[in-house]
Amino acid sequence: MKAAQKRAQAKVEYNAFLAECPSRQLLDRISDKWVVLILCALGGDNSPGRPVAAPADAPKAMRYSELARLLAGVSQKMLTQTLRSLERDGVVTRTVTPTVPVTVSYELTDLGLSLHHMTRGLRSWAQTHMAEVLANRGNYDSRTS
Repeated sequence: MKAAQKRAQAKVEYNAFLAECPSRQLLDRISDKWVVLILCALGGDNSPGRPVAAPADAPKAMRYSELARLLAGVSQKMLTQTLRSLERDGVVTRTVTPTVPVTVSYELTDLGLSLHHMTRGLRSWAQTHMAEVLANRGNYDSRTS
């Protein structure tokens, strides 16, 4: 079997319902809250007070410190690990500018932009339906207590 045929066969065989499928690891990574928020930030969906349904600004590169300030509650370790994993997967690019001090920025790749469109919808859904979910949780908790 030729290499191209093997690649084509492998694409057909990816099935996240199978325990050994590598797409499970990818699903685990991209469903992480920090990944979703980083992609939304780099995708231009980070202006405070913007209505949930409003279109995002243009994607832009952001410095590490900008991301850290924007993502309230993320630890330095978690932000670094998440950015490294996204870089490894080809979702973001890391650019180091030799200034004093060194400037490091992150930007979405084309692959990252395609994923951003999906994660933006998740973030939007969560923000839009949070009141309803909280009410349902309250109803459930009052029934089971």
